[in-house]
This record gives sequence, structure tokens and C-alpha cells, in this order.
Amino acid sequence: MSRLRRTGSKIARALASVGIIDERRLEATVDLAWPRVVTGFAIMSKRTVDLALVGLVIGPTAVAGLTLANAFWMVAKFLAIGLAGGTVSLVSQNYGGGDDERAASVVRLSVVLSILLGLPIVAFFGIAAEPLVGLVGDDPTSIGYGATYLAVVAPGLVFEFLNLIASRTYAGVGDTVTPMAARAGGAVANIALSATFVLGLDMGVAGAALGTALATALVTVAFSWGMTGRNYLRGRGASPVPLTLTRPIFDAELLRQIARVSTPLVARRAAQGLVVFPLLAIAATFGPVAVAAIGIGRQVRALLASFSWGFSIAASTLVGQELGAGEEGEAEAYGWGIVRLSAVVYVLAAALVVVFADPIAGVFVTEAENRALSARFVRVAAISVVAMGIDGSITGALRGAGDTRIPFLSALAGLYLVAVPVAWLGTVVPVLGITGLLLALLAETAVPMVVNLWRFRSNRWKAISREYRPTVGD
Repeated sequence: MSRLRRTGSKIARALASVGIIDERRLEATVDLAWPRVVTGFAIMSKRTVDLALVGLVIGPTAVAGLTLANAFWMVAKFLAIGLAGGTVSLVSQNYGGGDDERAASVVRLSVVLSILLGLPIVAFFGIAAEPLVGLVGDDPTSIGYGATYLAVVAPGLVFEFLNLIASRTYAGVGDTVTPMAARAGGAVANIALSATFVLGLDMGVAGAALGTALATALVTVAFSWGMTGRNYLRGRGASPVPLTLTRPIFDAELLRQIARVSTPLVARRAAQGLVVFPLLAIAATFGPVAVAAIGIGRQVRALLASFSWGFSIAASTLVGQELGAGEEGEAEAYGWGIVRLSAVVYVLAAALVVVFADPIAGVFVTEAENRALSARFVRVAAISVVAMGIDGSITGALRGAGDTRIPFLSALAGLYLVAVPVAWLGTVVPVLGITGLLLALLAETAVPMVVNLWRFRSNRWKAISREYRPTVGD
């Protein structure tokens, strides 16, 4: 352990010496970020396990089907992530300003809103799974697999919505270890359940979906203990802003603040989720193998984006807490330091995935032609994740200040003004072909990164944050 600490100290000094991030801020960032990184890998591994299991047992048509179904799951989840983003912003600022009661009211209202949002979506997905998947798929076999998966996994969305609120609440008060433990346990349960249902009971895509839904529910059960103010082992894990039934549940002022902060985040996330549909429809014109390939590439990128889970939430929490305490200069220093740190980490991670793209693709598909195409998408997805990682950190810092409108608009521009048109060109310009989809992967992350970096540099977010603080800073 002492050797590990010495190595960590050397890395910290090296990063500080070249102006990446100062040692004190690095320690605070890492303390918050590393459990969220583990949490991100745990959550993303659930979808990765499902894709890998059905790909190896059934084949690329099943991978294509799950890719189509996952697009609907992710749209719904992104809506909840947007709501949870407003939660972490308001919880961190109120908690940082010493108003625990108001922070707890934010949590209570967020839970109610997540349930009201989640139940209708679950019912809709369960009832209309096949026609929904058929909207973006061309291959009947893939559509059948996707519809089965979506219908079975849909009930897990309500639990996922609650899990997101719980995770962001803990992050807002500076505790990312408790959600890491809950999410990691859920990931292990998902692997065991899905493997049992798919391999042991031969339930195919339905088994993968059932394993994911049950594992997600188990995570909610685990969170419910600490979120209601009770400790786990060794007196740890109780939320300092516990969930209670204290009335009034609906606070008009808080509801307006949550709506003001969360609406752009929800819209931004919805835009990110919905763009998958035209991209998948375009990919479908090249056949189910192309759909599977883009699904694999995006899933690998989502797995790599787990680093951004840590950096983004650390930026939101630390920037939000410093702003809540009136320390605007320190908030800015944290923001830029975390952005530079994320850039270094993502360049290294992307380079590693590019080198090993072929064996990574082989985890999902085995046929040589399918594997080669999937490896191309994995490489480009890995390159695009560098911009995604930097953007995640800068967006996290803006979110901590309550400045969420520009990140929404920048996401729209990258996705709909650049990525979709570039992908579409591949269908009308023969020489471009499937390369258009690859270029779209790059465009959808690069454009928001550039715009949001400009926004943070403008310092407008400091003034915006003053509208949400428990006390007005200087």
C-alpha cells in the first residue's frame, strides 16, 4: 500500500508540475471521481454483458436487435439523467451553503418527479415494444429480438430512475463511495443473473433483459436503506439529506428551480438519445451487420465514458460547493483543473482501445467480416471519446453552477446540424458510404466540446450560479 501511495504522490506532483491540476484539488477530485468511474463501468457493463452474451450465443442479428431496443431504453434513461443533473446541482449548492433541510427537500421532490416520469414510459414500452423497434429496424429477425428485449427490460426503468436520483444525491453531498458499492453489486448480480438465464436456462434475449431488470431493482433496494438516513456497515452510508415523507412534498419555489436547471439537461439528454434513431435507421440501410457494428462501437464508447462519470460529477459537486460557499475563484480553478485532467486520461484510454480494437470487437462478434467492421467502429468511437470526456467535465462544471442552457444548445448543434447530415451523406454519396457513420461519431462529440469550452471561459456561469445559492456570493 505504501508503494501505491508513493506512486500516487509522484503522479500528483508530475501533474502539478506541468500545470494540469494542483495536488490539493487533484486529491479532492480523485476522492469523488474514482468511485463514480467504478460506478460507471458497473452500470455500462450491464449493457455490454447483454450484448456480448446474445452476440456469442445467437449472433449479430441479436446484437442488432438489442442495439435497437437499447436506443429506447437510453432515451428514457437520459430523461432521468437530466432530472438527476438538476438534483446534484441544487443539492450540492444548498448542502455546500449549509442548508441541509432545503437540500433534503430537493431530493424528496426529485424522487416524486422521477416516479411520475418513469411509470408512463414503462407502460408505453411494454405495450408498444414491437411497433417501436420496427420504426428503426428493417430486418424482421432483429426487430423480433429487440421487441422481446425492450418489453421485458422496461419495468427496470422505474428502478433506474430512482437509482439515478440516489446516486446524484450522494454525489451532491460529496459521497461517491456508497453509490459505487450499490452499483457494483448490481453489476455483479446482472452478470450472474443474465448468464444464468441466457446460458443456463437458454432464455435468449428475454433472459438477458430479465437479468438486467432484476439487477436494477436490487440496486434500488440497496439504495433505499441509506437514502432514508440509515447507515450500512461500520456506521457509514447514511445520506445526510435523508428522504422522508415530511410535508409539503411539493415546494413551488423548489419545483421552479428544479425545472429551470433540469429542463435544459433533460432536453440535452433527450437530444442525445433521440439522435440514435436516425443514425440506426441510416445504418439499417447497410444491413443488420452495420447496425450491430455501430451498436458495438457506441457501447465501447459508453464504457469508456465511465471516466467522465467520475470527472463530470466531481466537477459538478466541487464547483457547486465552492460556489455555494461564495468561492468563485476556487470554483473556476477546480473546473479547469478537472478538464485538463480528463483530457490526459482520455487520450491514454483512447490510445489503448485503438490498439486493441480487433480483440475487443471479437468479444461481441466472431465472423471475420463482421469483426473487421465492428473493429473500425470501435477505433473511431475510441477517438471520439476524447472530446466526449473533455465535454463531460466542462459540462459538469457548468451544471454545478446551474448553467445548463448552452450545453443543451451545443449538443443539438453537434448532433442534428452536423452528425446526422454527415451520416446521411453516406447513403447518397457512394464513395462515402458507411464512412459517413464513422464521421458522425466524431462530429457529435467534437462540436459540443468546442462550444462548452467557450462558455466556461466566458465566466457567465458565475453570475448564473448566484440565482441558486442559499446566500448571494460576492
